[in-house]
Amino acid sequence: MVQDFPSQVDLSAPGNAALRSTRVQRYARVITIVLIVLCNGIFLFGMWASGVNLDELVNTQDQFNPQNDVCLRLSWQRLAGSTEPIRLCSEWINLSDPTGRPHVLDKNTKVRQGSDGRYYVDQGIKADYRLMGFVGFVAAVIAFGMLMRRYLVNRYRLQLELAADRPVV
Repeated sequence: MVQDFPSQVDLSAPGNAALRSTRVQRYARVITIVLIVLCNGIFLFGMWASGVNLDELVNTQDQFNPQNDVCLRLSWQRLAGSTEPIRLCSEWINLSDPTGRPHVLDKNTKVRQGSDGRYYVDQGIKADYRLMGFVGFVAAVIAFGMLMRRYLVNRYRLQLELAADRPVV
């Protein structure tokens, strides 16, 4: 019988180290593709299960811009260190927003007067731990995939080497 299929070749023969190496490389490619699909599935399931909205995570606070927006409602707001309140646009329509929904100034927004006499929105420090948790989850899925690939390929390589060392009965 002719042995032309790699699965029928005796791997214990001394010259078949190259064949074992080829099998390991092929197995590594298959495992890589399977783990890419599996890890992406885990990632997407994790996003779906947690209800994370990426637009909300990386969204910056909306601010009124008189060149691009139309003010709908003005409100009075007190400044820290000032005796009199100032008028701010608290509701506006952004002309570049295709939804046409009105934008509202956040109640917790602090306005400060700059050294030039103009008023600026104080962004402050906003730590979003959800974003850090999301990045940690992505890193964990990537690390899981890499470690699992390394483990499976090394295990397969060891099995091939052990099969090559066994005496043929």
